[in-house]
Amino acid sequence: MEPRIDYRNTVPKEALQALYGLEQAIRKSGLETTLLELVRMRASQLNGCAFCLDMHSRDARAEGETEQRLYGLSAWRETPFYSDRERAALEWTEAVTLVSRDQVPDEVYEKTRQHFGEAEIANLTLAVVAINGWNRIAIAFRAVPGSYERPKQAGA
Repeated sequence: MEPRIDYRNTVPKEALQALYGLEQAIRKSGLETTLLELVRMRASQLNGCAFCLDMHSRDARAEGETEQRLYGLSAWRETPFYSDRERAALEWTEAVTLVSRDQVPDEVYEKTRQHFGEAEIANLTLAVVAINGWNRIAIAFRAVPGSYERPKQAGA
C-alpha cells in the first residue's frame, strides 16, 4: 500500500500544531494513559483505521497494556477484562464516534457520569474527537500500517 499524501509535509504546519496541541492537552488532562489508549483503539476499530490500530496497540503495550485486553477490545461487553470506568469510557467512545446513529443517548451519558466528573467527560470527549480526526486523516491519505515508530522516552 502506498500513501496518497504525506500529510506531515503537506498540511499547513499550524493545522498540525493545533492537532498536536490537542493531544498534549489530553495527555495532561489527568485521564489514565491506558484508558486513553483503549479509547483510541476502540474508535480506530470502529473507523477501520489500520494505521492507528497499529500505532495505539504499540503505545498501549509500551504503557503496560496486556495482549488479552487488546485482543478482547472489539468484544469488550462480553469480557471480564475491563473495569466499570473503562466500560463507561468505551461506551462513550462508541456513542461519540457513531454520533450519527443515536446522537449520544442520555442513558450512555448517565452511565458515563457515574464514573467520570464533568471535566473528565469533557476531556474524554476531546480524546474521542482527536482520534476520530486522526483516523480520518490516516484513512484518507492511506497512512501505511507498520510505519509508526514510537518516540523514544526522555532518558531512554
